[in-house]
Amino acid sequence: MGFYSFKNISPVAFYFASVLSFVLANVLKDKSLSFYYILLVLGLAFFFAGMLKRIRTKR
Repeated sequence: MGFYSFKNISPVAFYFASVLSFVLANVLKDKSLSFYYILLVLGLAFFFAGMLKRIRTKR
């Protein structure tokens, strides 16, 4: 499985995954600090992936 499946995902799905990971990061902040940082980075990655996808599809 390559990155071909990411071509069909809409930018809104990336934004939703970003919000979900930010919420999970805030819930798990007190329990595990390492998961907090991992989920924050993952949320940022999903956000920028959605933004890049949105920019590329507008052209």
